[in-house]
Amino acid sequence: MKSIYLVLDMQNDLVHADGASGKAPMQADIQAREVIQRTANAIARARAKGIPVAYVRVAFSDDHREANPDSQVFGPIARNGILKMNAWGGQVHEALAPQAGDWDIVKHRVSPFYQTRLELLLKREGIERIYCSGVSTQAVVQATVRDAHDRDFDVVVLEDCCAGPNEQEHANSLASIARFCSVATSESAFA
Repeated sequence: MKSIYLVLDMQNDLVHADGASGKAPMQADIQAREVIQRTANAIARARAKGIPVAYVRVAFSDDHREANPDSQVFGPIARNGILKMNAWGGQVHEALAPQAGDWDIVKHRVSPFYQTRLELLLKREGIERIYCSGVSTQAVVQATVRDAHDRDFDVVVLEDCCAGPNEQEHANSLASIARFCSVATSESAFA
């Protein structure tokens, strides 16, 4: 089955200790779960198996014109001036550095399928299985799983490469999407 690994929202403003969310509760979960290192290892394992890697970033123009100012999620992002597409905060964490040929999917909403080129590229490449992980479990991971499932992709979540505001919300999120995907660890998925 032709596969791809989607690395979801692993951007400096969201996951780096010096990023805009560096002091947020989710940063403690990211560190405790070793999400950055586990994701770097998963990327290396996927590449070793010949599985392509795609990076999905939630990012905006410098003026945040794509962000809904009235959204509970995107309004604060625009007001705080974070996740700018070409700024450090909107870039993928350096430990997970993209390589030439990797896909860069920029999205302006929670789901990587909403008004992006992702589905077109997946279909063109004949992808049937999506491995995915990222931050946060209750937002981008859930949205990816549900939308990929409804588009007839087989989905595998790398549980140890995801994080939420706390361990309980992470676990609740995984439980709520369990019927739409398989759950694996980064080691077992690419064994």
